[in-house]
Amino acid sequence: MMNTFTLNGRPVSVDVEDDMPLLWALRDELGLCGTKFGCGVAACGACTVHLDGVAVRSCVMPMVAVAGKSVQTIESADDPVLARLQAAWIAHQVPQCGYCQSGMLMAALALLKATPHPSDADIDGAMTNLCRCGTYQRVRAAIHSAAEQTA
Repeated sequence: MMNTFTLNGRPVSVDVEDDMPLLWALRDELGLCGTKFGCGVAACGACTVHLDGVAVRSCVMPMVAVAGKSVQTIESADDPVLARLQAAWIAHQVPQCGYCQSGMLMAALALLKATPHPSDADIDGAMTNLCRCGTYQRVRAAIHSAAEQTA
């Protein structure tokens, strides 16, 4: 079935089954491999993207739920908040293995858009993504750093 939605600001259509997870449509049908597969049960957050501005786990989001909506992935190039976060990630040396980072960044982006100057408690509550390397303190520092750069 044809599923049409907006992807990183551009309209797209993919001919896939309605129950196909958004993750696989992004990776296999649209060639956007920044969003990662981690667990397949929405527990780890490696697959986090935004659906109409809300952070969601794309591994369990069926394409039928995406139709007519807006999806933002890590590949979105024109988001200044995401650019600030990416720069802070590098400055604070957040990535180790890097596998969870696209999902972490997308979760942090949703947080900063909802709460431009989050407290430690806000960050801890919003960042439910798992990092096997345990860089949570660096993630928190990077989020605070990106938040301080808001205009």
